[in-house]
Amino acid sequence: METVLVVIALAFCWSMGAHYTGACMGMPYALKQLRAWQALLLMAPLSFLGAALASHRVEHTVAVRLTDHPLHLNAEVVVLVLAFTLTTVFTKLKIPTSTIQILVFSLAGVALGIGVGVAWATIGLLVLLWLAAPCVAACLGYGLTRLFDAAGARRSGRGRSAEKSTDLSQAVTVDTTKRAEESGTRRDSIGVFLILAGAAASFVMGSNDVANATGSLVATHICSPLDAGVLGGVGLALGVVTWGRPLLNRIAFDIVKLDRSMATSAQLTQALVVITAVSFGLFTSMNQSLVGAMAGAGRARGNQTVNRSVLVGIVKGWFVGPGAAIAVAYLLSRGIVLFLGHHVLAS
Repeated sequence: METVLVVIALAFCWSMGAHYTGACMGMPYALKQLRAWQALLLMAPLSFLGAALASHRVEHTVAVRLTDHPLHLNAEVVVLVLAFTLTTVFTKLKIPTSTIQILVFSLAGVALGIGVGVAWATIGLLVLLWLAAPCVAACLGYGLTRLFDAAGARRSGRGRSAEKSTDLSQAVTVDTTKRAEESGTRRDSIGVFLILAGAAASFVMGSNDVANATGSLVATHICSPLDAGVLGGVGLALGVVTWGRPLLNRIAFDIVKLDRSMATSAQLTQALVVITAVSFGLFTSMNQSLVGAMAGAGRARGNQTVNRSVLVGIVKGWFVGPGAAIAVAYLLSRGIVLFLGHHVLAS
């Protein structure tokens, strides 16, 4: 069963790596700062490094802080298979939800089903974080967008002041040249910031999401947090490079409606919000943080960058994913206990 658990964990990591390409690198790709292959090749090693170097506290949370006692190896297999299956089903049905939320409530449902105490205080803290993260991201996205806009306005003002010191015959030439140079410089600098923001999001994704799959390996003492992070990081990187392009294209061309300043603000905000959670050993949704940041960036410009249906979908996802996970996990684990015996899932 240890081998089965490792294989499932790797498959889960592979799936997550592919799933989050759009959330991490969709904006640099959509705004033509990187080609698809460049975006994927940049993301793959960074997601590996995030998992290998910065996921250890989250691994510990998944392994020991969600239940009163660690789950048996067979119970961890049930949790992981169920979380993987539900994530796949919801994705196929286009029901927006979070892998993290499904994993946590699958684990809680199995623990309830076999009579292991659930650490509701920790789960309650996570729920508050999931509710707060998009709201905090919206505020930060708003503030960063206004900051970028103010910096751009100051550069334009300096250009107009310099223009007044020339005579009328030179003014047109100077104005045209300066504006072209300033525009090019601004695009280059913002473009670099956008790529760096996508790179930061890729690293953060590795640290934030790998424990969904590999926390079970730590809980069952198959791997240390470091080894689990490295193993999971390999799976994430493989998912990025082998199956990441479809999701990258979908986010880039179906969802993103931002300019460079707004996209950079949203992507940086996403990374800041999630890495802050990770630093406390907690984890939250990359996609929900990004959508919140996009909404804030749009509000700073007085327009709507996120369709209302997307926001409604996030709210539904807060209930559908966790609700389905805990219900199915409880019923499945109770069925196994009744028909095969308690010893199958409990040590």
